[in-house]
Amino acid sequence: MTIPTGRKVIFYILLIISGFLVFAPTLMAFAMSFMSNKDIMTGSLPTSLSFDNYVRAFGQFPLLKYLLNSLIISLVIMLGQLILSSLAAYAFVFLEFKGRDLLFFVFIATMMVPFEASIIPNFHIIRDLGWIDTYPGLTVPFFAMAFGTFLLRQNFKQIPKELREASQIAGMGDFKFYLTVVLPVARTSLLTLGVYGFLTSWNMYLWPLLTTTNDNVRTVQIGLKQLQTQEQLNDWGVIMAGAVIVVIPTLILLFLGQSKLQKGLTEGALK
Repeated sequence: MTIPTGRKVIFYILLIISGFLVFAPTLMAFAMSFMSNKDIMTGSLPTSLSFDNYVRAFGQFPLLKYLLNSLIISLVIMLGQLILSSLAAYAFVFLEFKGRDLLFFVFIATMMVPFEASIIPNFHIIRDLGWIDTYPGLTVPFFAMAFGTFLLRQNFKQIPKELREASQIAGMGDFKFYLTVVLPVARTSLLTLGVYGFLTSWNMYLWPLLTTTNDNVRTVQIGLKQLQTQEQLNDWGVIMAGAVIVVIPTLILLFLGQSKLQKGLTEGALK
């Protein structure tokens, strides 16, 4: 069914307006990152544009160290979620055991428990294990992911059971079937889950704030908060410069993930 030209024009105009409204805060932050604090506070047009705010952002706190910590933590959490979620989804789909469906529903029910409700127990466990100010303390609590297991389970259920039976006749074990058949079929869902897990981990603030006490393992979100002070006037140009630097990796990941996802969907449609 073809959409009339008039409707199409109105549709694209609304999309452009909506996109501008959503992206406006990012554009404003980007513009403010090149302005002096005087221009920002007076609300006037910038008298000059310079990179001084970016230089000062790198000088006021160890931004590169924080970026590296955030990258390591996000990648480890993403890989942990992909591995555990895919293995759990495989077990819930292809392995027959008593109480499988009941266990799955109990597992999915944990999605209704907010993360804030489990912070105190998780913190006590991390403290007792001696994982304060360590990468395991920042990553391991997020490996088990009910949403990821649910997403991949729904995708794995599309694989015919006859294919699994044929692989058993051919002498293929569960792990080989999981690696050579299941994971390639589910690569689009794995990519979606990976991007979601990375972005969620990159933007974490509360958990790193609780489990870190020094700059060696602190993430970039904590660093951005350190740029703000209550004792004196905030330098919003430097703060916006730091925010733009933090946003750049997530935008790159989103653009790359979107192109890969579209490519995967096209290949799947052709097959």
